[in-house]
Amino acid sequence: MDKKLIKFNLSQRHNKFPKIAIGDVIRVHRTIKEGEKSRIQAFEGLVIAMKGKQSSSPTITVRRVSSGIGIEMIFPIFSPVVTKIEIIRHSKVRRAKLYYMRERFGKAAKMKAVELTNEEINFYSKPNKNDKKDEKKKPVKKEKVAEKEEKTTDKKKDDKAKK
Repeated sequence: MDKKLIKFNLSQRHNKFPKIAIGDVIRVHRTIKEGEKSRIQAFEGLVIAMKGKQSSSPTITVRRVSSGIGIEMIFPIFSPVVTKIEIIRHSKVRRAKLYYMRERFGKAAKMKAVELTNEEINFYSKPNKNDKKDEKKKPVKKEKVAEKEEKTTDKKKDDKAKK
């Protein structure tokens, strides 16, 4: 591929997602439109292949087993449909494509886990302005609920004592 074309493709990317590698267990959040409504659905699985690393829209193949049936989905990483990608676990792998995982299940499909780096942990713990507002509200609500529970338990004890 021409160097100018590679440079252009790399400039079209954004740094919204962490670096994904083969063997990672990831959770991909994507928007799904159903009529006029839209919702976010998560798909969690093992990255078994990555294609088009130098293009402006590389794709990853994510595999998971649901009810004994293997499901594979191909996601374009920089698509506007993909809203968020979370890395759950890294695995030690020695191949570029893990197609052999299709035949494996159970204990044979187990892979050796590698710990996440501090950069990856901090990538997900960036505080949002909305999160700070929610944190202030949550403890107040929990205290009110706890007070109500104490009152109800006292009433139940009093009722039992009267009977």
